[in-house]
Formats: sequence, structure tokens, C-alpha cells
Amino acid sequence: MNRQIPQRAIIIGATSGIGYETARLLLKEGWTLGIAGRREEKLKAFQAEAPDRIHFRVIDIREEEAGFHLLNLIEEVGGMELYLHCSGIGHQNFNLTPYIETDTAETNVTGFIRMVNTAFHYFARQGKGHIAVISSIAGTKGLGIAPAYSATKRFQNTYIDALEQLAYMQKKKAIHFTDIRPGFVKTDLLNDGKNYPMLMKPDKVARRIVRAIHRKKRVVIIDKRYSLLVWGWRLIPRWLWKRLPIKN
Repeated sequence: MNRQIPQRAIIIGATSGIGYETARLLLKEGWTLGIAGRREEKLKAFQAEAPDRIHFRVIDIREEEAGFHLLNLIEEVGGMELYLHCSGIGHQNFNLTPYIETDTAETNVTGFIRMVNTAFHYFARQGKGHIAVISSIAGTKGLGIAPAYSATKRFQNTYIDALEQLAYMQKKKAIHFTDIRPGFVKTDLLNDGKNYPMLMKPDKVARRIVRAIHRKKRVVIIDKRYSLLVWGWRLIPRWLWKRLPIKN
């Protein structure tokens, strides 16, 4: 009689929004979870839903020791088949305030590298695994209203491309990658009183994410409306793009 191998996922940024909703769906499917974020009270409350299958660590990905904490969490969970990176920040910055730009880069670039790099090395030693990251359609073009955000999301897209190629170069073809690019989602990140078009609910987005993970899709844009939007953006020449006042 074959026993089903338990699935174990580490989710960074699981205290709210997309990360939380995706974690709940995986938990419902029977996964054992290692969840991480900066808000301990949120992590404890989530763990209370299934204490035997949820482990947590308070991790700030901006800190140098964050990768070490991730490895400790993986050990506590008993291993990892899926690493899901949902941690990130973004701000509109019409006045180009310097600290907003650098803070965004510190989280979305430096912190992102730190954590994804740790996951890659873990899977390389293991010989297999799945790295999934939440980036954004904002990486398609440089958005004047949010320079650092759109640039860091493009960075994440390219970094995953590079890691996929590196995995092949290192003959680690059993490491899979999924780049998840949602449009506007109703989360704390967009809770700023502005009117965002085509706003999606986190639970709907989470369902699409889980489906993409199961299918090991390489890139997924959520949802169809945003797929059309991205297609149109890519056709706009640079001379015209700079004249478009894209903002909400």
C-alpha cells in the first residue's frame, strides 16, 4: 500500500492578504506549513487554526540573518517541497521621495535575493523543489507613479529567469519556478484610500495561485483582464509610453 508523501510549504509573508489566503488553501489540501512574517500576533493566530500542521517564525527579510531563520523554520517543519515568497512592499511616489525608493528596494530586491537564494541552495542540495514568487504586472513597464516598485518587480521577473537557467546549468532540472504576476488585489498594500481599477479579492487570487503551483506553470498573470492589459502595454512604443499619465 502506497502512502502519500506529505507536502511541506514555507510561505514568507503569510500574515495577511495573498499569502494568508494561499496558505489557508494549502492547509485545507493537507499541506504542512511553515509560515513567516513580521507580525508575531498574526502568526500565532494563524497557527492556532492547526497547531499540529503549522509552524512559524518571525522573520524580517531585510535583516541579514533572515536566511538563517528560514533554514531553522524548514528544519522545524521537517523539510520543504515548496517555497512561496509573498513578502513585498510598494508605494506610489509621485514626488520621488528617496527613502520610499530605497526602502522598497531593500525589501523587494535585497530581501528577495536573501530569501530566494536560501531556498535555491536548499533545493539544490535536496535535488528538487519548487520556488514560487509573487511579483506583479507592474514589472512589465516602468510606471512613473511608482518607479521603485515597478523596477523591483521587473528585477524579480529577471532574477527568476536567471535562476531557472542556473538550475539547468547546474543540472538541477527538478527545481521548478513559478512567477506569479497579479494585478491590483484588495490587500493592506492598496489600503490607501485611492480608487484602483479591476480590484481583485485575495481569495480569488489565491485559488489561481494554488492552481498554478499544482500545474507548475512558469509564469501566470492574474487574471484574464490583466493579461490583456499587459499584452497591450508591451505593444506601446517608448516614445508614446512616456507621454501616458498612468495613475489612479
